[in-house]
Amino acid sequence: MRPPPRPAARRPARPTPRPPVPRRGWAVAAAVWGGLFAVLLVLVAAEWGPLLSVDRDIASGLHRSAVTHDDWTRTNRVLTDWVWDPWTMRALLAVVAGWLLWRGRWPVALWLAATAAIGTALQQGLKAAVGRERPSWPDPVDSAHYAAFPSGHALTATLACGLLLWLLAVHPVRRLWRGLAAATAAVSVLGVGFTRVYLGVHWATDVLAGWLIGLALTAVAILLYPYAADPAPGPAPQAGAPKADTPAPDRATEHPSPRADRPHGT
Repeated sequence: MRPPPRPAARRPARPTPRPPVPRRGWAVAAAVWGGLFAVLLVLVAAEWGPLLSVDRDIASGLHRSAVTHDDWTRTNRVLTDWVWDPWTMRALLAVVAGWLLWRGRWPVALWLAATAAIGTALQQGLKAAVGRERPSWPDPVDSAHYAAFPSGHALTATLACGLLLWLLAVHPVRRLWRGLAAATAAVSVLGVGFTRVYLGVHWATDVLAGWLIGLALTAVAILLYPYAADPAPGPAPQAGAPKADTPAPDRATEHPSPRADRPHGT
């Protein structure tokens, strides 16, 4: 009688990498948003008449409302100077980066901090290069410094919200919290853009430029995220599975056949 076949030893499950980022989709998104910003930059730098006319019409209409509605104007100033201020957004990113460092995720923390720093540097460089004047009013309701194009508030809010939403997407977070975070991000990005134009410190195209740069930078950062992310742990080995360096027991040797011990002819 032939001994039963020797079972194959199971290899332990290896850690599996995170699901791959859809690189083509994010690359296309970055190219589209960056291309739209480049077109807008050329039109603003060339002082294209129709675009400047639309900017003036929007700014004038909102400024008339801001002058006559003191309470609503005061609310917008609180939102833009405290809740959605660029330093508030940077402080939020710094808190998240600190938490990642505390969890030992220093590559992701560095990815987050570096992206925020690049966004700030790009914003300041473009302001200095374009040198666009801010709206000027005989009865201003607010004031701001530096050049107008692009809006630093819009850029920073878009970039910060985009990065935080991505971190929530790649971590095990309940769908309810993700939905609330997405709604909060949308209100913040759109709201801060409105406050900058309503208070008369930016043209509408300044805000649009900030949104486009923030979206493009977020897409590029997501493309680079896999280089900073740790591999996700694989499935736990099943109970009773042999270890990698321990061969499976030979059942034929451990439990010999009854005929193997018997003398021939018995």
